[in-house]
Amino acid sequence: MERKGAVETITDVNRDARYRHNVRTESENTDTKRHQTPQHTGSGCVKVRSFRAAVVCLVLLCVLLLTAVIVLGVNLHDMIEEFYIKNKNITDVIDELEKRKSNLASDVTELSVKNTNLCKQNETLHKEMKELWLKISKMDGWKCYQSSLYYVSSDVSPVMKNWNESRRDCKERGSDLIIINNKEEQDFVKTISGGSEFWIGLIEVDSTWKWVDDSLPITELWASGKPSDSSGNKDCAVNLSSGFAEYSCDQKRKWICEKNI
Repeated sequence: MERKGAVETITDVNRDARYRHNVRTESENTDTKRHQTPQHTGSGCVKVRSFRAAVVCLVLLCVLLLTAVIVLGVNLHDMIEEFYIKNKNITDVIDELEKRKSNLASDVTELSVKNTNLCKQNETLHKEMKELWLKISKMDGWKCYQSSLYYVSSDVSPVMKNWNESRRDCKERGSDLIIINNKEEQDFVKTISGGSEFWIGLIEVDSTWKWVDDSLPITELWASGKPSDSSGNKDCAVNLSSGFAEYSCDQKRKWICEKNI
């Protein structure tokens, strides 16, 4: 009985020891958990903050990328619009140049046709001029100068006439008394007349000297520089070697006729 009691006592002691050990272990574990829980909570906060920072950075990056895309899109749109405008302007210039080229081609064609026609006309005129010169060469007493023909009375007849008779003779020849318009023509008629005096188509009417076509004479062609105001009945003009001079229309002189070709 005593041994059994001793065994039971030992068993109880062991059970108490295990119980106290379990209680101590559980207490230590509880303390460990109590001390470890704040550490685990701090680590979670760091992870949460890191995640939030990553999200913010990602959002900012997306915003920056979106802004860049928008800016690039706007710039690209402006570039495309500017290119379109320039291209349109170039197209308009090309169209304008094409029109000008077409117009120039038409002008060249028209000028070519006109040139051909002018060449034909020139050939015709050259032929007519040859025929005219042939006729002139066969005309007795007529001389050609520029665009006029001149008939000198002394070349065919020694008979002299007054101013009115001389003009009548010229009209019968299809011409009129000569009209001298400049110094060059005056020198020419001096040459063909041999420097002799001859009637010209200049007459005084109502105190005014006029050619037979009613035009006024050049003052510088008068021998004295101007007609005389006290000429009496000297109403008709003669060409001298020195220039025009007033004479009586009834005097007998040679004459020169003129007609346009």
